[in-house]
Formats: sequence, structure tokens, C-alpha cells
Amino acid sequence: QIKIYIKVTSYKLFLTTFFPKLIVIEENMGLKGKLIASVEVKCGGHPIHDFFHIHTHHIPNISPSIINHFEIHEGETVKVGSIVSWNYNEAGQKKFIKQVIEAIDPDMKSITWKVIEGDVLELYNSFTVILSCEHEWTTWTIEYEKKTEDISEPLIQLGLLLDLTKDIESHLLKK
Repeated sequence: QIKIYIKVTSYKLFLTTFFPKLIVIEENMGLKGKLIASVEVKCGGHPIHDFFHIHTHHIPNISPSIINHFEIHEGETVKVGSIVSWNYNEAGQKKFIKQVIEAIDPDMKSITWKVIEGDVLELYNSFTVILSCEHEWTTWTIEYEKKTEDISEPLIQLGLLLDLTKDIESHLLKK
């Protein structure tokens, strides 16, 4: 079990309580920052990647407490240049996010989404989410730029991604 903290917050302690094999790295460079969290998955990382790449439309059925709706606006499900949106729950509130798929690397099992519209842009000038998967690990990276110094790091969003990963893992293990 490895835990790495640059700055300890109660939410990080909460995350490692519920995800005991979690690695959290935070790089804070003023308004710009990067959060990286890796969580061990019993189903293997590659099926998680494949789920986001091929079966994205099933995610609201698998994790309805987090994701309420997924929609493709332009392109195919997960192809570079596709525009997708998600309705999700964050701390009991309904939220919306629209993203463009910036990159997919099938060899490295990674997908990069850049936020182009939605609630998260009320707090951040830029917000990019990267999923990368390897044998027994799924890693989420959030690169962001806060609008002001008093905006907190997106730990809640990171927690939602980790919860979503565990919901998908549970679904895949049932198969």
C-alpha cells in the first residue's frame, strides 16, 4: 500500500480510506495544477479502458448514482474529435460537462478528454481529464487551471472518477 501526499487534506484521507490501494500525487503550480490518482482494479485496467472506449453509453446504467446521462454530440462514441457530454451528480447537485476527445492511444490504453463547456468551467479556466490503464491499475490525471487562488483543487471530481472506476470494476467482475 503506497500513499503519496504533497498536501494533506481531509478529502485525500477520505479517498485513501475507501481506496486503500490508491496512489495520489498532487502537483500544484500556483493557478495551474495536476492531480494523479491510481487505483488497483481486480478486473484489470484494460477492461476499464475498453469500457470507456467502446461501451461508454452503458455507464449511466452501471453507475446511476454518479452519471445520469451520456450523449454524443459530434462524431462517434470515443474517437479523436468527438464531442460528448455527461450529466452527473456532485455532492448532491446535478452537474453538466461537455468534452472533446483530444487523444486516444490504444497501445498505452489512454483517453484524453478536454472540457469545453459545463459547470466545472465556472471554477477552472481549463480542465483536462486523462484515463490510462495498465495491467491491474487504472490511473486518472486531472490537469487544470484555477480561475483564482482561492479555488480548491478538484479533489471531489477526482473522487467521482475513482468511484466510477470502482462501479465499472464491480460490473465487470459480475460478468
